[in-house]
Amino acid sequence: MTLPTETELSGKRAGFVGLGLMGGHMAANLLKAGWKVTGWNRSETALDHFTARGGERAASVAALRDEPVIIFMLPDLSYIEEAAAGLLAAWAEQPPQPGAAVVVMSSVSPAAVRDFGARVSDVSGGNTVVVDAPVSGGTKGARDGTLAIMAGAEEGDFQRLLPLFNAMGGTVRRLGRLGSGSLAKACNQLIVGTTTAALAEAAELAERSGMEVAALYEVLSGGLAGSRVLDIVGPRLAAKDYEPTGPAEFMHKDLSFVLESAATVHAAVPMAAAGVELYAELKRQGLGDMDLAAVRQTISNLSADAVATSSHDQLRNSKR
Repeated sequence: MTLPTETELSGKRAGFVGLGLMGGHMAANLLKAGWKVTGWNRSETALDHFTARGGERAASVAALRDEPVIIFMLPDLSYIEEAAAGLLAAWAEQPPQPGAAVVVMSSVSPAAVRDFGARVSDVSGGNTVVVDAPVSGGTKGARDGTLAIMAGAEEGDFQRLLPLFNAMGGTVRRLGRLGSGSLAKACNQLIVGTTTAALAEAAELAERSGMEVAALYEVLSGGLAGSRVLDIVGPRLAAKDYEPTGPAEFMHKDLSFVLESAATVHAAVPMAAAGVELYAELKRQGLGDMDLAAVRQTISNLSADAVATSSHDQLRNSKR
């Protein structure tokens, strides 16, 4: 199955579901690039911002049924499946025109998105293809249109969607068939999540030893430890600025996808396993809604717990 022809895609029409911290900026960049975008979001406030930028409002997700491309930017596949229930019911009753596309740009399970693709194809009478194209770059990349977009699609489908992706991203690559984009995003999160945690550990160790964290990061950035993670997340870690640019709890979900994928191919992922435990602790501490940099607070709290445990043990031993 293929998507519409180049002539049909030149109409630049798309539906967009999920206009939050990331999706709102992404949809706005499509509008700037000349796309006619009809959006839906659970929050009316986000929809108001979207329509103020020139977008059109959909009464429901099902109302997007005739759009040639429908983008989903929601927290996880379960949210997408819930939001798309009415859409799939409408397609089951009357299949869409051949060549429709559902583009999942959220971070989701590689295995689950393949299952979702099979279900969408079946419900739509084989007329709709699912493409996974998760993104990296945070709210700044979404706002600037410089996101890294990792696509899982057949080559022909990818090429036809490329103008859409280029309107939102600066680095766009096809990694393979459906599910490959989500696996690439899982690998991305493995690096981002564990690197952020390592930087947070270094910050706590340095500060507790009397060192200025910002100065440490400055010298580290000039050596082999330098990275985009250090450049972007480092200032927030140093300043203990946990104002959310995206909820930290999503990292726990994303690293769980690494474990899931690794189990399928029997790959050892000890760093991912440690990361899953650390970000689970972050959620237990009630920090899930904060920025990813809040992992530093998680480590600080663990340090305080370790001190308290050590003091308790010393007191108990002194009474023996």
